[in-house]
Amino acid sequence: MTKNSINKRNLEPYLSTVFGGEAVIMELKELGKGVHGAAYLIEVEVKGEVKKVVLKQLGGEGFSHDYPSDRAGVLFFAHHNFNKLENHVGSLDVGGITALGNLISLGRARDFFLLTEKAEGTPYAEDLDSIKKEEKLTEKDRERARILGETLAEINSEKMDNPTLYLRHIRDLVGHGEMTMGVIDTYPKDVDWVTQEEFTEIEKRLVEWRGKIKWNTHRLSRIHGDPHVFNIWFREDNSLTLLDRSREEYGEPADDVTCLTINYIFWSLQTSKELSNPFKELYDIFFEAYIEKTKDKEIFKFVQPFYAFRALVVAHPLFYPNIETEVRRKLFNFAMNILETEEFKPENINEYLTEKRKPEEEAEEEIEEEAEEEIETEEAVVEEEE
Repeated sequence: MTKNSINKRNLEPYLSTVFGGEAVIMELKELGKGVHGAAYLIEVEVKGEVKKVVLKQLGGEGFSHDYPSDRAGVLFFAHHNFNKLENHVGSLDVGGITALGNLISLGRARDFFLLTEKAEGTPYAEDLDSIKKEEKLTEKDRERARILGETLAEINSEKMDNPTLYLRHIRDLVGHGEMTMGVIDTYPKDVDWVTQEEFTEIEKRLVEWRGKIKWNTHRLSRIHGDPHVFNIWFREDNSLTLLDRSREEYGEPADDVTCLTINYIFWSLQTSKELSNPFKELYDIFFEAYIEKTKDKEIFKFVQPFYAFRALVVAHPLFYPNIETEVRRKLFNFAMNILETEEFKPENINEYLTEKRKPEEEAEEEIEEEAEEEIETEEAVVEEEE
């Protein structure tokens, strides 16, 4: 879909069909563009009633969005699943566009879009930005972390007996175009804070983790799939709306938990280069609420590959172009170290963020220390003789 296709002339006939009456567009504006596409706000009057809707389109490069059928699949899935989850923004329709730019049914479509309700409130990312600036928490901040723990716990509480879907989710974590290998393939080739060998090592370890956990199909749960801090919108009364449930309907609940909590680590790294208060407190509040409601202490044996994936996402210069190199490096340390950990321990996060020295570096340091000790001993002997 081209930008020129999004205009009143093409939209009004389509919206008239959607709403069952003559539609007159009062306002049309681009909300913004991102890595995954663009969104437009449309204010339309139908039968004397004013409605606000958002039209989204996907980009066509990378993340397995390369073919029209890829984008169609994502949008069809989103359309049918937005409306299955409570507190999620509703989807009104999914449509297509012809080579001539007309919005139509999908039989003759060359590309696709998604029409949704407009979310009210502000993204949770703005809360984290405010906390970073003020360097302290309010009671509302604590309450929202608790609400998020309980919300994800409620979503993940629905279980499904379908081993195939669990296997697919674990497989997609490693190989899907929107997940680990797809994200790695969109990294610039010439970054100086991670090597291609490290990317390959992460991929190898994730394949090992896939073999380790994929048969734990009893854990298959309803998931959101991408509840990051821009997909969660809070209103003033602390009620929330979730956006963009457009990946998988069922999977490993560690996916949801790591998607959200990596942000507490990420925002904290930007201020103190480690996980520390006030973000550590939010991290702890979230997990306390989540574990209390789910009783899922087993999750700490499954978060590792999902945390590694999420670390790759937030370290990515496409998504966050202005963060310090040290922060990116610590996120890669986290990914590498956590994949070597059999059971994740939240109290050890700052250790996971620290770069491990190579065996040869440790050996060289030991030699240097021994040499220094010998020199000090010789100097002491000389002084004593004098």
